[in-house]
Amino acid sequence: MKAVVYARYGPPGVLRLMDVETPAPKDDEVLVKVHAVSLNASDWETLRGKPLYSRIMGPFRPRHHILGSDVAGQVAAVGPNATLFQPGEQVFADILSHMGGFAEYVCVPESALARMPAGMTYEEAACLPQAGAIALQGLLGKGQVQPGQKVLINGAGGGSGMYAVQLAKLYEAEVTGVDNTEKLEFMRSLGAGHVIDYTREDFTRNGRSYDLILDLAAHRSAFACERSLAPGGRYLCVGGSVPALLSVLLIGPVAGRAEGKKIRVLAVRPGVQHVGPIVRLCQAAKISTVIDRRYRLSEVPEALRYLGEGHAKGKVVVIVA
Repeated sequence: MKAVVYARYGPPGVLRLMDVETPAPKDDEVLVKVHAVSLNASDWETLRGKPLYSRIMGPFRPRHHILGSDVAGQVAAVGPNATLFQPGEQVFADILSHMGGFAEYVCVPESALARMPAGMTYEEAACLPQAGAIALQGLLGKGQVQPGQKVLINGAGGGSGMYAVQLAKLYEAEVTGVDNTEKLEFMRSLGAGHVIDYTREDFTRNGRSYDLILDLAAHRSAFACERSLAPGGRYLCVGGSVPALLSVLLIGPVAGRAEGKKIRVLAVRPGVQHVGPIVRLCQAAKISTVIDRRYRLSEVPEALRYLGEGHAKGKVVVIVA
C-alpha cells in the first residue's frame, strides 16, 4: 500500500510517499480502507517534534512513522476477536494514540471506531473527532457556556475554533474570535461578533474581560490570562508553548482565586464516542464543517506546511480513496 512515512523529526520535507506492507488486523482490530483523513495541530507538532511534549512517545526519533489520526473509511477486514463491525461498513475514528492515517489502510482497535453518521461524507466525518471533541468539552463541558456570556476563542479560525465559535453562538454567547489577519472575515462568517488580529493586538492587554476564554494556542502566562477574565470566569487552554502550559498548570490554580476565577489546562477526553452532540448538530444543519482545502495523499507535505504556517481556515483534508 501507499503511505506517507517519516523517520526523523523535521519540516515537511522529511516526509516520503512510499510502498509499505499493508497491515493485518490483530485480535481486536479492524483494517480500515482510508477514504479521508483530516489534519490537526497534533500532526504538525509530531512531525516537527516541537513543542517538547510532542516527543513524549519518542524522545529522539518518532515512535510512529505514519502521521494522521482523524480518519474515515470503509472496513476492509476484521481481526478474529473483533465482532462489532463487518467488512463494507463505513466508519470513522480518532487514532491519535498510534496514528497511521496518511496511508491507504490502517488498523484500528474496534473500540476506537464508530459508524459513519447518516448523511455525512467521509470528508466531513474525518473532520470531527479531535476538533469536535475539543470544542464540545471546552465550551459545553468544562467551559459551561451560558447565554449572554462574553466568550473569547483564541485560534478561532482553525479546525477546533471553527466548531467552537459556532457552538458559542448557538448557545447565545457574545463571541470574540482571535486569529491572524487573513482569518478575520472567516471568523465573522462563523458568527464571531468581534474579531482580534493577534499580530496587531494582545487580547490580554486591551482592557476587556471575558466570562470564558478557550485558548487553542496558549503562549501567555497564567497571570496574563487571569487579567482578561471577569470575576468568576474560566480560562481553558489546549496546546501551545511549554512555558505557557507550565504556567497554567503551576500558577493557574491559585491565580485569580480570590475572585473565583478558574485557570486550567483542558484535559480533552479523546475518542469519537465523545462527539455525539456535535455530530447531531451537524446533521441538523445547526453547525457546519468548513473544509478549506483538499489534498491528495502524495500532497501531505504541502498540506501540513499550509496548516503549520497558519493559513488554514477551518479544516484541511487529505483524500486517500
